[in-house]
Amino acid sequence: MDTQHYILDDVSPFDISSSIKDLQKAFNNLTYTHIPVKKGATYVGCVSETDAHCFDTDKRIEDYQYALEGFFVREHTNWLDILEAFALHNSNIMPILSEENTYLGYYELGDIMSLFNNTPFLNEAGAIIVVERGINDYSFSEICQIVESNGTRIFGVFVSKIENDRMQATIKIGHTGMNAIVQTFRRYNYTVVSNHEEDKFLKDLKERSDYLDKYLNM
Repeated sequence: MDTQHYILDDVSPFDISSSIKDLQKAFNNLTYTHIPVKKGATYVGCVSETDAHCFDTDKRIEDYQYALEGFFVREHTNWLDILEAFALHNSNIMPILSEENTYLGYYELGDIMSLFNNTPFLNEAGAIIVVERGINDYSFSEICQIVESNGTRIFGVFVSKIENDRMQATIKIGHTGMNAIVQTFRRYNYTVVSNHEEDKFLKDLKERSDYLDKYLNM
């Protein structure tokens, strides 16, 4: 997906010689977590709003150069890598540099998120399955094979959680064959974390059958 038309330049980077007082005023008028900083024509990093409000108003940004965060993306960086950069740096603004390290502008998190919202993973009608397995025991090819072998389309899959050598994968599929897919995952030793109505119906049916057997054998 092309991200070039999402490049913004309406907030100019602060020069490193700017006063902290002016920086704090800018943050008070903006909703950004960070503001880019340049030294001359060179981008040197971002200053966070949290840090800026802790700085002495009588000083300048250069007095706190150690606190600058040097994150950025390139103008041709893939949108998923841009989204990852936002997450890694807990920012809602992402500076963009050319291959020659020229500052070009920035991305807003909301604009890049809108690209994700327009993917089939989110906007196609379907269902979500969350499965869990050991971090060394799963494979995407196996997950896709389980879904597709049951005659259902797969719109996307990603690792949504890793904890204590266990991983969880979130899978978006078409609506058909949900129960068969759930049961197949279990046969392949995946734990199905998500709840599914068909699965609950079969569980209730089994419990009633067991109760009836117990009653008839009294």
